[in-house]
Amino acid sequence: VLPYHGQTPLELAILVLFVFSTLFWAGYEQAGSTLALIGDRNTRLELLGIGFPSSWLQSLQPIFVVLLAPVFAWLWLRLGPREPSVPTKFGLGLVFMGLAFVVMMPAGAALDADTAFKISPWPLIFWNLFSEFAELSISPVGLSAITKLSPARLVGLMMGVWFVSLAFGNKLAGSLAAYVETMPLYTMFSSIAGVLLGAAVIMLLLVRPVRRLMGDVK
Repeated sequence: VLPYHGQTPLELAILVLFVFSTLFWAGYEQAGSTLALIGDRNTRLELLGIGFPSSWLQSLQPIFVVLLAPVFAWLWLRLGPREPSVPTKFGLGLVFMGLAFVVMMPAGAALDADTAFKISPWPLIFWNLFSEFAELSISPVGLSAITKLSPARLVGLMMGVWFVSLAFGNKLAGSLAAYVETMPLYTMFSSIAGVLLGAAVIMLLLVRPVRRLMGDVK
């Protein structure tokens, strides 16, 4: 997967980020499967007295990206030398993604108790909000890190390798989504939250070692 030699610390840094990127996408891509089904089947499609189609819930992620991307860009610039490092941002992104599923746990418990129950759209709104906090902490940061960590002659190849983490994450997401019909939703959401928050703790513990592996790359 990492075909060049003589850059062992950088290879290890990329591998660590690759693994945690895969876990992030496995959670994030539940938006198009598990969360989409809940939004369509088990959600009251009304907010502040206004009805809407379930497809509108799928518009929340792109809306939040457009609204939040300038805020995150401004924040990183504003922090200047205090800007969190790449592995720190990855850890924070995993925390946000884990919290997105924590938000859904009460809704999952309610739906487990009564499959005909309709939840408020607010849990899905907050899930999408937290998932975008997570994406903006990981996706553009990972892309930037790969361009900096890779030798100039292999940047294109390594960018392709990086997108394999998205492919693995999507594959894992599909496997997880298959349990939506057989596993209690509370168990599903709490398990995913536990894995993501556990991964966040590990990533944050690895911040200093990974920063050393990355050398001058920030």
